Amino acid sequence: MDTMTLWHLTGWEFAALAFAALLVGFSKTAVSGANTVSLAIFAAVLPARASTGILLPVLIAGDVLAVLTYRRHAHWPTLWRLFPAVGVGVVVGTVFLVWADDAVVRTSIGVILLLMAAVTVWRRRQADAAQRPEEVASRTGRVKARSYGVLGGFTTMVANAGGPVMSMYLLSAGFRKLGFLGTSAFFFLIVNVSKLPFSAGLGLIDGHSLLLDAALVVFVVPGAFLGKWAVDRINQRLFERLVIAATVVGGLQLLLA
Repeated sequence: MDTMTLWHLTGWEFAALAFAALLVGFSKTAVSGANTVSLAIFAAVLPARASTGILLPVLIAGDVLAVLTYRRHAHWPTLWRLFPAVGVGVVVGTVFLVWADDAVVRTSIGVILLLMAAVTVWRRRQADAAQRPEEVASRTGRVKARSYGVLGGFTTMVANAGGPVMSMYLLSAGFRKLGFLGTSAFFFLIVNVSKLPFSAGLGLIDGHSLLLDAALVVFVVPGAFLGKWAVDRINQRLFERLVIAATVVGGLQLLLA
């Protein structure tokens, strides 16, 4: 695998990755989608393709902390509705990674994220802000879940960028803050763990990358505690704006990289 070991990093490079790991913890317990900044940092410090495999275990550590924090707030009917479509997206993303280079991956996902943000802003202006998550059981809701599920599976497989796509889906479905965080926590823990054999098969995870992960996971924990402290002080409207803003920033970063 064309990657860098812990011993090949400079002090500044390791500090940048440590900050990105801390931001992963914060995003998992506060503003989902903000970890697109972590994605950009990892891709800047490490070889872009290999960075996705190194980032994955760090994300899983954040997912575990998020599940422990918000496990009582997950909406399982939504999760079961999403998983089959996500599985299709992961398979498509794996095939895509076999032939696509970094430039194609970044451009494709950047465009998707910006489109999802625009659609969500439009839908939120049209819909009643008090819409309940159970409304995704309608025919329109099922179609939307499948569409977002495939996109989420695809983007999470090719660049660990499924967070913004799922954020847009959960916001458009009317989830409130805690339901949003609890549902996304379980969603990404299950999806990211299921990606491990695919990433290993593509050569994106090996012993060297796991050694670097072991050093970086330490920084996820304080980030998660910081996120838990912050989320209790963020109202619903600000929360939604931060999620959408993080999605837009992530999309622009991928397009301009």
